Amino acid sequence: MQLFLLSGLSGSGKSVALKVLEDSGFYCVDNLPAELLNSLMDYLLLAGYDKMAVSIDVRSANSVQRLPDILLQLMKKDLAVHVIFLDAKTDTLVQRFSETRRMHPLSDGVRTLPECVQYERELLGEISNIGHHIDTSELKTNALSSWIKQFIQLDRARMTLLFESFGFKHGIPLDADFVFDVRCLPNPYYDPLLRPLTGRDAAVIEFLENTPATQEMFADISRFVERWLPHFIADNRSYVTVAIGCTGGQHRSVYISEKLSTYFKTRQQVLLRHRELS
Repeated sequence: MQLFLLSGLSGSGKSVALKVLEDSGFYCVDNLPAELLNSLMDYLLLAGYDKMAVSIDVRSANSVQRLPDILLQLMKKDLAVHVIFLDAKTDTLVQRFSETRRMHPLSDGVRTLPECVQYERELLGEISNIGHHIDTSELKTNALSSWIKQFIQLDRARMTLLFESFGFKHGIPLDADFVFDVRCLPNPYYDPLLRPLTGRDAAVIEFLENTPATQEMFADISRFVERWLPHFIADNRSYVTVAIGCTGGQHRSVYISEKLSTYFKTRQQVLLRHRELS
């Protein structure tokens, strides 16, 4: 059986992700108390289910903090367990709750909404470091759906190397393991003909290909990733996210991320994401 465990902060998009999993043929359960996960898996294994998705978060109160130990127990069974943790910046989550006028699950009449988000982040601290981390702060619903679809199609037996472009003016991705700043490179934005294009377009590619500093930056980043990737594989890491940032996330970071993806995909399982283009 494949088990996808979905967790994360309230308002980060778990309902969207669970719907994608359901549409992909997974039997889904939302808001399951963590202590019932073992029993549910035993039942579903006997019933012949092979694709299962469960959402567990702070709505199950203090039991959510037992989740890491419960996952270790499940991994000893005949289960392929994959964890997706959705996150977002506090300001973004506060705005989403304000727009929908919904109560935060941890609201008690004493804590403010930002304090509820911070407390929830603390409760989920250990879980956030398990599995695949996705920052939904700057994502629209259709982009998150697409990212979840890509994720569930991966070969679970191999480590995934994820390259993500972003714009510093929108904040550093919360899910990044490494962040490289390419704002020092010549900026196509200042060419009126290149400004509306992206790092995927031929004219921008030609501009950056002909810039020696850009090629030196690419060579340095690729050497760094090549040097340390075997150590992450040896440490049984399932995912490593390399974030490439420029000012707006449209030209330089997109170009470098595309080039890195092409370079590494012949030797490693690779995902490519452009946060601002999403």
